[in-house]
Amino acid sequence: MNPLEDLSVLRGLFRDPLFSAFAEWKSTETRSSEARFLSLLFDRGAETDFRSYVYRLIQFDDNAFSRACASGVAPSAFLKNAFVGDLTAIDRAVSLPSERYCAGTGEPWNEKTADELSALYREKGYGDFLRYAAFRYVQGELRPILSPSTVSVSDLKGYVREKEEVRDNLENFVEGLPFSDMLLYGDRGTGKSSTVHAMVNLFSARRLRLVEIAKEDILSLPQLKTTLAAIPMKFVVFIDDFALSENDARFSTLKASLQGSMEGQAANVMIVATSNRRHIVEENFDTRRNSIHASDSEQELLSLSDRFGITVLFSSVNKTEYLPIVRALADEEGLKTDRSELESAAERWALLKGGRSPRRAKQFVLYAVACEKKGKPIED
Repeated sequence: MNPLEDLSVLRGLFRDPLFSAFAEWKSTETRSSEARFLSLLFDRGAETDFRSYVYRLIQFDDNAFSRACASGVAPSAFLKNAFVGDLTAIDRAVSLPSERYCAGTGEPWNEKTADELSALYREKGYGDFLRYAAFRYVQGELRPILSPSTVSVSDLKGYVREKEEVRDNLENFVEGLPFSDMLLYGDRGTGKSSTVHAMVNLFSARRLRLVEIAKEDILSLPQLKTTLAAIPMKFVVFIDDFALSENDARFSTLKASLQGSMEGQAANVMIVATSNRRHIVEENFDTRRNSIHASDSEQELLSLSDRFGITVLFSSVNKTEYLPIVRALADEEGLKTDRSELESAAERWALLKGGRSPRRAKQFVLYAVACEKKGKPIED
């Protein structure tokens, strides 16, 4: 009898093609099922330690046991016993020696393993939320971002006060203290989006995850908040480079999703938006002029920005702020170019490229690194 046929809590493992092929081979013991299993095994590079491959599947599986542990609720004795039984059965099946591949060795999977996984789920989360730090909300689904931004707080230069304000609010959020939704606004290239990514990376070990929603999909925001409210994690719902035109249906949706809606603020969801303008609704002068209640109409538009409890301005940098950013980035990259020469080139670069900003400084320094490694002078 194939012990994998009786899995209950961990039946989700059958969604993995390799594990499913392995289970089929164990059930049928035909040459064709073995060949299919081995083909997938080699394709995934798991032939040197199949047991470790399966353990990772168990670790990241979304099931009743992992969800209960992540929510802080102790699994019932029945659920835990079923989970331990599944672990034992899988261990027995995958650990059999084979001449065609390396099964792998290690401590047996038993109640101790279940306790270790339980502690992991309580601390870090479960399922895809344990495996991935960032997601996109697309067509009603949370889809993992496989290569998220790895920017750290130390990578960001300047804007000390602004970063501290964002960090303090996010820390309140992950600690379960009162927090506010945030609007980061200012000129292009000032590091608004990078600040959001860096702060989420800073707190990701504390069960904070990022969910990007495209500005075109704002009408789905209430549905997204309802979905996230049922998940025992903390989420920053991120709307990047946001702006609305008047009479846009998304205006009311976003306004209702911020403070003041009947639904209320979800304790595990923070909305963070970035924009190039403080008042994210683009006003039309003719509409304002022709409106009978122009003042009331204007206040309605401005009220959306006011719904964000915290607004942080990332203003353009001047020369005295720009050059220290260039120097700091150059030091990090180990540039050997004379600093006075480097700063002169950085100034010319900024003037030719359209202005000073942290993004412009980063682009210049990377260009300077390439020039230095190729042994050519830094040119504008």
